[in-house]
Amino acid sequence: MSPQAVGTAARRAWHGVRWYLREFSGEARWDDYLRHCTQHGHEPVSRREFERRRADEAERNPISRCC
Repeated sequence: MSPQAVGTAARRAWHGVRWYLREFSGEARWDDYLRHCTQHGHEPVSRREFERRRADEAERNPISRCC
């Protein structure tokens, strides 16, 4: 395998891991929210307020989990 192919494979692997971690942690939801606000012309709330609303929603509507 050439060094260029190894570098390409490593970058693809890193992007996949990064995507997974952002989705798993919820970090990607902030980006989705900002994109939604831009598309619809809304003024976004602060990051702190966004996370507070997410936490409040999670408390109001608990999801049964195995752990």
